[in-house]
Amino acid sequence: MSKNHPHPVLADRHDYLPAAGNDLLLPAYELISRLFGTPALHDRLIEQAELQPGHRVIEIGCGTGSLTIKAKRAQPAAEVTGSDPDPKALARAERKTHGLRGIRFERAYAQELPHPDKEFDRVFSALMLHHIPVDIKGPAIAEAFRVLRPGGRLHLLDIGGDTTPADGFLARQIQRSHSIAGNLGDGIPRLLEAAGFDYTLLDSHPHRHMGRIVYYRATRPA
Repeated sequence: MSKNHPHPVLADRHDYLPAAGNDLLLPAYELISRLFGTPALHDRLIEQAELQPGHRVIEIGCGTGSLTIKAKRAQPAAEVTGSDPDPKALARAERKTHGLRGIRFERAYAQELPHPDKEFDRVFSALMLHHIPVDIKGPAIAEAFRVLRPGGRLHLLDIGGDTTPADGFLARQIQRSHSIAGNLGDGIPRLLEAAGFDYTLLDSHPHRHMGRIVYYRATRPA
């Protein structure tokens, strides 16, 4: 279905997981991300995306905007948008842009993007999918497909894949979370396939803080 008009204003809705899991932890979010090694994960995702001048890029669930800003700096001639339902995180993201042009932040849910069909060349989803409820994962991936141009790509980084003994104790423990469990095994491939993507698993490796990390490149067929 075509969606060529903005969605209603989100107003005071708070039916989302804050960027740090709790509003009170938001000031420590950047430190937590660095301790988890997130900047290096972001670097690899941007490299895989092969951003080009003139690309229109959106990150869904951008939090405080670290990946969105890094993508803009990696390809200054791209137009980059960060999207998140958390207004407090977005306020921090805005303050971090330091006068960069061609970058903006908006308040929106991953499953309700206020953009026309076929608007973007790249969609980023970085460590966001495991946070959202199982019944929202499919609509969020379908929305990424909708806003991508034919030949455009979703680059997804998240907890996923099959847990092995080498992944350690934490990898086994996170399976107790219902939303994370929806990412594991063939969970992410099934979501991508259902949305209509052609996809490739680019990497899968254990992470000492998050169990197993996977990178997918998913292309909207031309």
